[in-house]
Amino acid sequence: MSGCRNQDISWKDKIKIMSKVVIVTGASQGIGAAIVQAFRKLDYRIVATSRAIKPSEDPNILTVAGDIGDPATAVRVISEAVARFGRIDTLVNNAGIFIGKPFTENSIEDYNAVMNVNMAGFFHITKLAIAEMEKQAGGHVVNITGSIDNGITGSHVALAALTKGGLNAVTRVLAIEYAKRGIRVNAVAPGVTDTPMHPRQHHEMLGTFHPLGRIGEASEVASAVVFLDSAEFVTGEILHVDGGQSAGR
Repeated sequence: MSGCRNQDISWKDKIKIMSKVVIVTGASQGIGAAIVQAFRKLDYRIVATSRAIKPSEDPNILTVAGDIGDPATAVRVISEAVARFGRIDTLVNNAGIFIGKPFTENSIEDYNAVMNVNMAGFFHITKLAIAEMEKQAGGHVVNITGSIDNGITGSHVALAALTKGGLNAVTRVLAIEYAKRGIRVNAVAPGVTDTPMHPRQHHEMLGTFHPLGRIGEASEVASAVVFLDSAEFVTGEILHVDGGQSAGR
């Protein structure tokens, strides 16, 4: 009888069982877009979200447009992921904004904008994703944070440190809280990376922040995310992809 039941499973259901599903926030450009590409090369099905994301012609990429800091967006992303693909294996919290000003020049609007995306965006979708992962007794959360272990003379990273440093801390805390439930939590902490956030004329100067003498590529950050997703005995790790910046200058 069990064999008959297996034969009754449709090909669509078999794909749902076999293929992993990853959610990527901030997925429309830069690091997020590179992460989407890296996972598709591994045949993951993907739910990609950002404010300005466009529909995809790939049937294995579901796009959901919305403000990640809005709880309603998180609910839509999770519910549509489960409805379309049947499960959630990995969440990549990539959405983030950077406002570089001297600390005393940051306005309350600056603070609220950064907290909305970097912190509220993480909170709303991560708790819903982990709740889904608990149903299948396994999953993985990867937070894209930042190589901000120490200040850099001449840079204005206080708001980034406030939020990304918090994500580094909660990565370790959640890794322990959910370890016995088969859910891993890790982070990738990039240095300055070649994205639309950084004009090309500034690349040479920004490269001096890194001992390797250049800025990073979005594909290099994506490779680190994919590595962590495959490293099943790694949890609570903050993987720096920063050309040696965190080691010293």
